[in-house]
Amino acid sequence: MSFNKVFILGLPRTGTTSICSALLNEGLSVAHTAYTDKTFEDAQVLADTPIYCDYQALDEHYPNSKFVVLTRQPEAWLPSIKQLLLRMFVNVTRDDGGFNPIIKRSFTSIFSPFTKENIEKDDFLLQCYNKHLNEIKSHFNGREADVIYVEVSNDADYSRLCDFLKIKSQHSAFPHLNIGGKVTAWSDIKDKNKIASTKNGRVTKLPYPV
Repeated sequence: MSFNKVFILGLPRTGTTSICSALLNEGLSVAHTAYTDKTFEDAQVLADTPIYCDYQALDEHYPNSKFVVLTRQPEAWLPSIKQLLLRMFVNVTRDDGGFNPIIKRSFTSIFSPFTKENIEKDDFLLQCYNKHLNEIKSHFNGREADVIYVEVSNDADYSRLCDFLKIKSQHSAFPHLNIGGKVTAWSDIKDKNKIASTKNGRVTKLPYPV
């Protein structure tokens, strides 16, 4: 690649698995979530937690990188993200275990205050979505060569993404994965370019300051 890394800035349930699978199919090394310094070293493409949360630090630490912002229509995103957050709530908020600290930090910072009452409200979730998107637009203002906005349900955006990343592709659309509330499609994918998010299930200090 003529650039450093590709960072996927979509929030959960905006199509991160679909775009990661697509870029795997294009021969890139991809990590869907990244919790170790080794993951950041090995992957060309990184997505989901903590990427959508840490893009400003990543932009500084990995100069000459490309950023792909995933968008999704509210009527499709809201019921999906609500279902996910309610399912994850206990493991995000518990003090005696649950998810790793990077996951907890990512979710509680984007969806703050992270309470059951809030995540059951469409207005709250949409406010979080728009705040995240507006902050990204402000950060990359005037840097159109570095960032692209993509919706994986729009087949035309696949060719736009390939042009942006200078990929000569034989494909014409994103695969549509994790439909109907499923979140396991990435773990089912077998590919030599799929980069593990952890080492033996353990996280490490990330290679950039947050």
